[in-house]
Amino acid sequence: MADKRDYYEVLGIQKGADEASIKKAYRSMAKKYHPDMNPGNKEAETKFKEVNEAYEVLSDPEKKSRYDQFGHAGVDPNAAGSGFGGAGFGGFSDVGDIFDTFFGGGFSSSSARQNAPRQGSDIEINATLTFEEAAFGVKKELSFKRIEVCSDCNGTGAKKGTTVDTCPDCRGTGQIKQVQRTMLGNMMTSRPCTRCGGKGKIIKTPCPNCSGKGVAQKNKKINLDIPQGIDHGQYLQKRGFGNAGSNGGPYGDLLIGIQIKPHPIFKRKGADVYCDVPISFAEAALGGEIEVPTIYGKEKYKLPEGTQTGTRFCIKNKGIKKVFGTGEHYFNVVIDVPRNLTQKQKDLLKEFEGLEGGNSENKSSFMSKMRELFK
Repeated sequence: MADKRDYYEVLGIQKGADEASIKKAYRSMAKKYHPDMNPGNKEAETKFKEVNEAYEVLSDPEKKSRYDQFGHAGVDPNAAGSGFGGAGFGGFSDVGDIFDTFFGGGFSSSSARQNAPRQGSDIEINATLTFEEAAFGVKKELSFKRIEVCSDCNGTGAKKGTTVDTCPDCRGTGQIKQVQRTMLGNMMTSRPCTRCGGKGKIIKTPCPNCSGKGVAQKNKKINLDIPQGIDHGQYLQKRGFGNAGSNGGPYGDLLIGIQIKPHPIFKRKGADVYCDVPISFAEAALGGEIEVPTIYGKEKYKLPEGTQTGTRFCIKNKGIKKVFGTGEHYFNVVIDVPRNLTQKQKDLLKEFEGLEGGNSENKSSFMSKMRELFK
């Protein structure tokens, strides 16, 4: 226990804080260290467990009293001075634990957890973007449905103008305590109140808008700034835009999955953009300046003489912008073989073939490779 932090210190409150202050501090700390808000963060996960442990003790009047008097020893089931734990009852923290072990039943700790504030669930939706919208960023209006605190009753579940009554059976504790005689003597046990369902309150006139639930489903719209360079399959997170929590807990988060439509010309790998560019036979043979489409518009590029089909070239810094720098634009040249030639064009090509000598060197190399392949 020596390495355990003071529970009041864990929640960031002064000793002797009242119930409202403890609950408020818990909500804030639980939201800060919640695993959904800190994915993969082991330190946050540990602190989240520490916060829940502190709240479980300080939110329970009996445990809080023992803790204020004896410290961690007062609530540690294995410590001397913590109720029956150090008095020869095998490490049980109180008589409720003994009765639960031998006879079963529900007790205050589980009821306290049931009525503790809980964060609402997250909502997942998709945003479909064009290639250009993903590259340059865009503002999108997205529609979704979420569960909100009922605006008519402000989450109480009672009809406007009426009140929520304290349960007369459990007097607002949500638990019914009973004394039972066992072989160990008289045992004080607790179970959830059946009249109020463990909530400690009774709604005589339910709110017609939410049927007494305190929450209702609403259609929502959000204007989302999607940053430039976002990629297919990535997610954006809007904290507090998910479903309403329970027992006064915070709202969950809204997760937006990014879907990018295919582009007829461009393809993408990370921040780099790729495309094919058709060129004529003359441009491939003689070289020269061509126009290359990019996401920023057409760019001029000088081809070398004798360019072969399928050759890849690169235009620097014409890809997609990223946090540090910009991607590249790569293009493959594809020789566009002409169709429906005129007789004069055919004669000129035949003349060129004759002058070139049929490019015997390339043909010889090609035939040699073919013979090796089929040996």
